[in-house]
Amino acid sequence: MDVTDAKDDSFGIEVILPDGDKKAPCCPHGPTLLFEKVDKAGEKGRRFYACSACRDRKDCNFFQWEDEKVSEARLLAREAENQSKRPPFTQEEYCTRFLKFASLPLDAKKFCQDCQILLLPEEHEAHSSHRSTAVTTAQLRRPSVLLRPLDNKKSNAQYLFTDRSSHFLLDTLAALGYRKVLCVGTPRLQELIKLRNLEKKDDPMRSLLLDIDFRYAQFYSQDEFCHYNMFNHHFFDGEASRGVLQTFLSECDGGKVVMVADPPFGGLVTPLANSFLELMKNSDPNMPMMWIFPYFFEPRILECLPKFTMLDYQVDYDNHPLYKHGKTGRKQSPVRLFTNISPKDVILPKEEGYRFCSVCGRYVWSMNKHCTKCNTCPSKDGREWKHCSLCEKCVKPSWKHCPVCGHCALPDHPCGLSPGQEGCFNCGSLKHKRKACPLKDAHRLNRRVHSHVFTQLHQVH
Repeated sequence: MDVTDAKDDSFGIEVILPDGDKKAPCCPHGPTLLFEKVDKAGEKGRRFYACSACRDRKDCNFFQWEDEKVSEARLLAREAENQSKRPPFTQEEYCTRFLKFASLPLDAKKFCQDCQILLLPEEHEAHSSHRSTAVTTAQLRRPSVLLRPLDNKKSNAQYLFTDRSSHFLLDTLAALGYRKVLCVGTPRLQELIKLRNLEKKDDPMRSLLLDIDFRYAQFYSQDEFCHYNMFNHHFFDGEASRGVLQTFLSECDGGKVVMVADPPFGGLVTPLANSFLELMKNSDPNMPMMWIFPYFFEPRILECLPKFTMLDYQVDYDNHPLYKHGKTGRKQSPVRLFTNISPKDVILPKEEGYRFCSVCGRYVWSMNKHCTKCNTCPSKDGREWKHCSLCEKCVKPSWKHCPVCGHCALPDHPCGLSPGQEGCFNCGSLKHKRKACPLKDAHRLNRRVHSHVFTQLHQVH
């Protein structure tokens, strides 16, 4: 099932955050989330539990009605399945294995690409039919390069920072005086911190990586990695991992702490924000943070975290086909930094096209021109926006004012509908959205038929 934030549209799925001591049932990804279907009239449907991390039931098919009575046999089967999905080794065992692996001669260091695991000599024969590769010391220090990125866009897709974005983030944090970084879903940043420490050019920084990808456990010590689900604030190793986090945040070593989080873009904002607030409670409710997310989630993020500001810096990724730096118009990366750090203190690089707006008191993209009427640099997507006197605000350059609708919109928009009332893109009905359209399969079939006919005609000609 594809679940979305409550306010994505007027009828959809609402996330009900945990309240009180009532425990949610667990799937392999930890405690599930409680959802509630809400229709356009505000009528609420039957509540149900589903996986916190996976939006598609093909990836995790857990489903249970809130008021459903579950048999003992089903509970036992569920627990057995959850245990079967656990990592093959504990965090302590991974650490022991890594120490043994690091002491091996270079020609004995092997990595199984099929199993995604560092191999000890006694395991070579069992993996002899698998694809394996030699591992260098440099690769051990860059596990995100050695490991195959997870690529499910609806659950745990891993888009990894480019070196440009990684260095910018770390340079910025260091310049602001932070010496401890809580890396939530940011393995590239953790790697860069450790690499810089080896160079011994600057004051050392400490980091702790919290990530749902347990494969990273085989490269780090117990005080450097915790297996963690940021959608439900779940530590897979329980109190042991919570203790590691608490120790990292509370040690009185004079180091300022900052959190940097890079969630999967298909994730729900509300539970993510709730988890980040829970992490902050372990240290300081006002802990400095950078949340990396696409700019079009700004309203939802600010609703959950009103003290945050969206910065113009464009974050790019090595393994994403679109989220790249240096492109223009609609092709540039839509990923931004949301932070509770003062915007004027985050200096964006002039050589990459950023400038300081003295009126707004922050750094902005060169195409983001200050509007004297709005008294702000209004652009969100990197293009130069234009002011509409009738709407009394700046809008995207491709939008035009529609006298029928009374607001700006794309030239080919359906007239007569106020924002949020666009209805179904398939059939035009205002009673449902495209995902619930009874004709959506017919439309898909028609598109396939047309595509097939076009292909056949193209081949004939």
